[in-house]
Amino acid sequence: MFISSFAITMDAKGRLAIPAKVRDALASACEGRIVITAHTEERCLLIYPEPQWQELQPKIEALPNIHRKARRMQRLLLGYATPLELDGNGRVLLPQTLRDYAGLEKKLILVGQGKKLELWSETGWNAELDNGDDEGPLPDEVLSLSL
Repeated sequence: MFISSFAITMDAKGRLAIPAKVRDALASACEGRIVITAHTEERCLLIYPEPQWQELQPKIEALPNIHRKARRMQRLLLGYATPLELDGNGRVLLPQTLRDYAGLEKKLILVGQGKKLELWSETGWNAELDNGDDEGPLPDEVLSLSL
């Protein structure tokens, strides 16, 4: 559903305009109603169409919170989850807490990830692209993929 990447800007009040291509996909998927939350491993934001989030939220809530990493995931994903709606001009106002979490300033990158989008600061995105893979071996699922 969501592919491509887009360089966008955010104004001083925290408003950003969603590109028309993405806006059209969001309009058909969720009538412009989205949920934005923190990524649990990287300093960026995740943007879900509302119906996609409604499927995911009970799974997050059901995680065994006796485990520290699961608790952290719940705290970030649920604690930062913010329902928003695109205005008539396709803009959205990001709360300060989300901007602070992801280090968002004026220049941003919006990246399609299939069923969701990621929102990065331009510097964070460039650092991610320049970062070498230090996570160890690839999962078997990736090894079986032929591009």
